[in-house]
Amino acid sequence: MTLRRNLLRRLTGLAGAVGLAGCFGRSEQGTVGPSADLPPNPRGDELPRRQHAWNERLAAREDGNRLLPRHFRILLLTLDGEPTEEDAATVERAIRTLEAAFDYGPEGLLHMLGWGSDYFERLDRLEASPVRHPQVLSRTDDPDLLSFDAALVLASDDPSHLNAVESAMFDSDSELAGETVEERLGDVLSIRTRRTGFTGDGLPADHADTDGVPSEIPSDVPNFMGVFSNVRGAQASEDRVTIEDGPYEGGTTMHLSHLRQSLDAWWGMDESERTERMFSPEFTPADVDALETDLPFTDNVTDHARDEGVVGHWEKVARVREDGEPLLLRRDFNTVDSGHAGVHFLSLQKDLEDFVTTRDAMNGWWLREEHESPGTVNDRENNGILDFVEVLSRANFYVPPRAERAFP
Repeated sequence: MTLRRNLLRRLTGLAGAVGLAGCFGRSEQGTVGPSADLPPNPRGDELPRRQHAWNERLAAREDGNRLLPRHFRILLLTLDGEPTEEDAATVERAIRTLEAAFDYGPEGLLHMLGWGSDYFERLDRLEASPVRHPQVLSRTDDPDLLSFDAALVLASDDPSHLNAVESAMFDSDSELAGETVEERLGDVLSIRTRRTGFTGDGLPADHADTDGVPSEIPSDVPNFMGVFSNVRGAQASEDRVTIEDGPYEGGTTMHLSHLRQSLDAWWGMDESERTERMFSPEFTPADVDALETDLPFTDNVTDHARDEGVVGHWEKVARVREDGEPLLLRRDFNTVDSGHAGVHFLSLQKDLEDFVTTRDAMNGWWLREEHESPGTVNDRENNGILDFVEVLSRANFYVPPRAERAFP
């Protein structure tokens, strides 16, 4: 216990002396100047202060909705020993190498370094941190409740960039996109496991030979369930998910779930059935095609359970908006990890309780007694998309602002 408290004091001192928690001056745009102990970040004045501030760098469709990078990789990490001042410097310099090597955007590389519940428990700071170990959140799932020291989220339209980063940071490559690799994340952290995936028109159909991906999946859909999910009105803003005050100001929390999908059953329904389960019985396929940047919401979910015997996923979770805005900023993506179709559900929220509240709404348990025929709407059937997804694992992380990303 004493050693850990001493470590915290040393790392706090390091923030001023070596410039890790305070290695940059802050501005509205980003980080503008390092301390004297670290060389200037070649990209520091171009980067947003918040690691999770990706939106301004994302491409947009004609309707104004943003497009996520097409390829993702999340490296889930374990500290090789108790963190030291030298380790913190290594982490900071290693990530600066990524920022020097690639433009900060989908054509180059977007990234976030988050710190998990194991890390905060290691420092006896879990209760004071913005995260906790994950919990079981539904009666119908029995997920692995995982905890890690850290997670490196990587995203790019070019999958070769993700391969290059992993090789440079955790293997022996000495160069990354023309930049010399002098210090690696692998000097401090080891890869325990990884999550990989993709999102974007046409990519799901490329995996039609994978277990659980039906051959009839349309060739142009952006995800395995066929619905463009990044409609602006269904997403919280980056400001909404940012912690506003206290020692973790400027950061956000990140939840990561692995969901297995039952796509044969999903695509075995007709389009109108898929629409009412994803959105609402009030929606038609033509309504979905006409959506632009907003999703209308009438809060008739109880009436739909009683009168229609089916409720939509969207209309359930829309009930927990605050000031008209969703609580979560989702950056989820398709996956065929483990050889089966699924989703890595990555969500950002100011407080992990926002995720729990949204998941409670998704469960829809209060709707089971509304229909005159018992069991018509139950824990899974006719209850949004619950009959088509199974949660395999959960994990929680804190994503600090860029200037405090090395051992927050």
